[in-house]
Amino acid sequence: MAGQSKKATKKFEKKHLKDTLEKRKDSAKIKQRHQVKAKKKARNAKDNVKASDDEAKPVRQNAEKKTQDKFNEMSVDQFFEGGFELPEPKKLKSIANSKHPASSTGKRKREFEDTNVNDSASSAGLNDEVLSEENLGSESENGGENHQEDLDALAANDPEFYKYLQENDAELLEFGAGDLAEIDQLSEDEKPQKKRKKDTVIEDDDEVVQDEEVEDTNDQIDVTTAMVAKWKSAMIEQHSLRAMRQVVLAFRAAAYVNADDGKNHKYSISSSDVYHQLLMLALEHVPSVLQHHLPVKESATGKIRIATESKKFRTLTPLLQSHSAAIVQLLENLSDAPTIKKTLNALLPLLPYLLSFKKLLRILVKSLVEIWSDTSTADPTRITAFLAIRRLTVISDASIRTALLKTMYQGLVKGSRTTNPHTLPAINLMKNSAAELWGIDREIGYTTGFVYIRQLAVHLRTSITQPTKDSYKQIYNWQYVHSLDFWSRVISTHCNPTTDTSLKTPSDSTLHPLLYPLVQITLGALRLIPTATYYPLRFQLTRSLLRLSRATATFIPLAPSLLEVFQSVEMTKPPKPSTLRPLDFSSILRVPKPYLRTRAYQDGLGEQLVELMAEFFGIWAKHIAFPELMLPPVVHLKRWLKTVSSSSGNRFLNGAKAKGSNKNSRLTSSVTLLVQKLESNARWIEERRRNVEFGPSIREGVEGFLRDTLVEDTPLGSFLEGLRRKSEEREKLLERAREAERRERTTDEQEPEMEMDDVESEEVEDDE
Repeated sequence: MAGQSKKATKKFEKKHLKDTLEKRKDSAKIKQRHQVKAKKKARNAKDNVKASDDEAKPVRQNAEKKTQDKFNEMSVDQFFEGGFELPEPKKLKSIANSKHPASSTGKRKREFEDTNVNDSASSAGLNDEVLSEENLGSESENGGENHQEDLDALAANDPEFYKYLQENDAELLEFGAGDLAEIDQLSEDEKPQKKRKKDTVIEDDDEVVQDEEVEDTNDQIDVTTAMVAKWKSAMIEQHSLRAMRQVVLAFRAAAYVNADDGKNHKYSISSSDVYHQLLMLALEHVPSVLQHHLPVKESATGKIRIATESKKFRTLTPLLQSHSAAIVQLLENLSDAPTIKKTLNALLPLLPYLLSFKKLLRILVKSLVEIWSDTSTADPTRITAFLAIRRLTVISDASIRTALLKTMYQGLVKGSRTTNPHTLPAINLMKNSAAELWGIDREIGYTTGFVYIRQLAVHLRTSITQPTKDSYKQIYNWQYVHSLDFWSRVISTHCNPTTDTSLKTPSDSTLHPLLYPLVQITLGALRLIPTATYYPLRFQLTRSLLRLSRATATFIPLAPSLLEVFQSVEMTKPPKPSTLRPLDFSSILRVPKPYLRTRAYQDGLGEQLVELMAEFFGIWAKHIAFPELMLPPVVHLKRWLKTVSSSSGNRFLNGAKAKGSNKNSRLTSSVTLLVQKLESNARWIEERRRNVEFGPSIREGVEGFLRDTLVEDTPLGSFLEGLRRKSEEREKLLERAREAERRERTTDEQEPEMEMDDVESEEVEDDE
């Protein structure tokens, strides 16, 4: 049994052994073939090296022989036809074979010393070139004198030809040594300079001055009015760079006058008048001097061209950096609105020069965005900061635009954290102005928009899939709501063919693909917590979706979310009497508990619902399918009216009769009027579509139905105009109430100060 093979072995030998052996033989043949090929390749390479060395010698010998015999075999006619090609003199060759002349540089000597013996022929050829250049250079020094001697000889030997040159080519005869000197000078300027070691970066911009002007002393020069006047005269009349440098150094000292930056400034300012004059001089005239010496050329497409490779730009670079850093420091410490605005206006002409300094530009953009996003700053100052940001966006490249848009969005989110009736206009200004920037480069606008809309979707998904006690707070806050509203403004602005003439349809815009995800996120956030407490937030997001639907002509089903509010307890049950003030739904997301189930809250809900329903149906008031669109909501509203006004809704609860009907006549009358206007508009559409000769499948006919008719001419459109006027009047009343409240608050704050002043004056009198 021990000598017998196993059953598995026999089975392998029978079925697989032959194939396995063949595979091994094939792989061995392939391996052997590769080895032979590699050996042949190595042997051929070795033979090629030897052959090239052997062939190089006769080639060089033949070349030398040809150059010697070429002119011996050439006829006179062939010589003159050859372009006066002269043979190299033999003495140059003998010199080349000798030692390298002492006039050559040390670098050349090192190169010759490091070469191998096999490269001796090539080094001799290089010596020939160097010597020939030196010989030509020495001859060019006396070129002017030789040229004049040739002209004199030509006038003596061939006066007729000399006369012909005087009549037809006088410039050739007037070509003198001065012209050669100018050409030599230009050629010297165009020669590439030797690479110098990079200077160490000096962070102190005060030391960016000429070497002969650096003073190693700690004594500061006090700036006077006479000095400022002298600098101003030199900058205006002569465009003096030296005066500009002094002004930049003094301006930097003025910008850091109250800041301890640990640097010794050359100048000091002790007078307020001098400080003011210096600031005006630096802000007004430094850009004009720069424009004179480094003009900015702008093409029709907005591209900027500056000679950044020039020597003058490299010389002025430290001054530009120092001046810009001083402006940033000044912006961070100024509190006077007119001065900030003046500084921002002075910054506009400097922006093209700063595109090369990415780090400084990042700091500058951050300062501009902080001014723009500060809701406590005056609107004219914020608009000026935005104009500087917009100018920078237009002239910058893609990388700067991307960083700038991201910084703008972050500033918007940060500035919208606190929202109240006083800051809401400033936040709306931010959203409207920032939305404009996303249309300058729509490719970058789409990329950044996609990233931040996706971020909003991730927050919403996390809140839904991983619910916790406070997970909804990531969604139900002002920053999230303002972000959704901002993106609705961006898409509405740049996907609207009525405002953007370059678009034939909304889908032609690069930003149009962002519409669908934004609508889905907004609808999901709108119904995250469907309670009466967060109905104001629902109305905020509904207005954002209405803006999108109106601008892009996209149907968004908003009626279900509004009809859901009609079925809530707040709208079906009778309200509790209260003396609370009406709510301002534009500046709240969450209703305070004292307002729930009150008459004030119910009236406010009724006004908002009627207005939003009218706005929603007003978008489609001219559409051919309006009668079918309004039918389900009208049936729903009629059913609600019947429920709240019927007396059969009374119920007995705990043996006592409970009130089941809502007798709010103001609410029911407004809803009834809305239903009547919807039905009237439906009949108006039906009358005009009776004569239509196309079917629903003809898209052109459907879209062109009543295209020339204004929405205001429809029954629903006129009703909507009246609601908008009432809303504007209500907003004006609320604004007046806020102004009165603001004045009272200011008066209350000033009275204690006046009392303290009176007490201090009485104490002084007692001491006397």
